[in-house]
Amino acid sequence: MPYAATTGRSIAAVTLIAAAVLPLTGCHHGGGSRPGAPTRPSAAPRPPAPGDRTACTPEMLRFHARGVRHPAHRMLLTVTNYSDRPCDFAAQPYPLLRLGPGQRAVTPAIGPSDPGTVITLAPDATAYAAVTTAADGASGRGERISQFGVALAPHTAPGQVGLDSGPPVRVNPRTARVTYWQSRREAALKW
Repeated sequence: MPYAATTGRSIAAVTLIAAAVLPLTGCHHGGGSRPGAPTRPSAAPRPPAPGDRTACTPEMLRFHARGVRHPAHRMLLTVTNYSDRPCDFAAQPYPLLRLGPGQRAVTPAIGPSDPGTVITLAPDATAYAAVTTAADGASGRGERISQFGVALAPHTAPGQVGLDSGPPVRVNPRTARVTYWQSRREAALKW
């Protein structure tokens, strides 16, 4: 057999082997993929779809509370979303409050304060809830508090929220009520 023919077959064989091995090497190191092979999902976060919902969690929020002068016997609870994504209160539409150590059940909600829509917090947005601290004519009863427990879901341990400023607020846990979350301060304090 002539030398040129043998050399040509050897070069062709080496080229075919190289052509077969290179795609496999690329797959092994993540540089390529075989046709028909499943692809790995991208590590980049996907933007939320319109139907996606993220429940607000304590880690996403900052709470503030203070007594208000008008209307009387009220405390205002505010919550601000300081995360970089929107969240909502669809699962639990009002805060679950523990206003004193002897309180057996969470503070009931004021039913008519339900806004009828889910309150969603965009990043840096704030929601409000008012607490009636005493029933009319019962302001002398109860105890003075400077902090209280707030939970965002049933069967979770409440986090402690302290009053921002001013003296402690007198609260009667047996008669206190809380509004649903509201998107405006005025809407919360009208109850």
